[in-house]
Amino acid sequence: MFVGTSHDTPAFAVDTLAQWWLCEGRQRYPHAQEILILADGGGSNGWRCRAWKKDLQDRICNRFGLTVSVSHYPPGTSKWNPIEHRLFSQISRNWAGQPLSDIETMLNFIRTTTTATGLIVTAHLTPGDYDTGIRISKAEMRELNLAKHDTLGSWNYSLRPNQNVN
Repeated sequence: MFVGTSHDTPAFAVDTLAQWWLCEGRQRYPHAQEILILADGGGSNGWRCRAWKKDLQDRICNRFGLTVSVSHYPPGTSKWNPIEHRLFSQISRNWAGQPLSDIETMLNFIRTTTTATGLIVTAHLTPGDYDTGIRISKAEMRELNLAKHDTLGSWNYSLRPNQNVN
């Protein structure tokens, strides 16, 4: 889990994914060429958010040479996200109404969350200031290597590394 101290922006969301890939993903999946992201339908990683797609292209696909497929939960259905049930509920139970007086206290509650079935949670701080209101032009969108899937293409799509990237 990644915690920030700035705004929940597309850049923050993608930076946490990049940090996950560097800290855990590439070690767990050393031969991976593609990752799948299940995302809520709105907010910083919403299906309409141009900055989310542009940042995925620049900071994940082009940087790491990965294809990123994204499937968004339809509006009002994020409760179906298994993370909501498996992770967040356990974290809430662990800190059980204790005051979160500082970041270290919050990170400690997250890191000490476990279950009888073996859930172990890691927590990282993602520092930095993230500006809101970043606008991505239509021209920038046309530069993305984005392919909509046949089924609900607005909510399901893949971004591939650009050819001219190392």
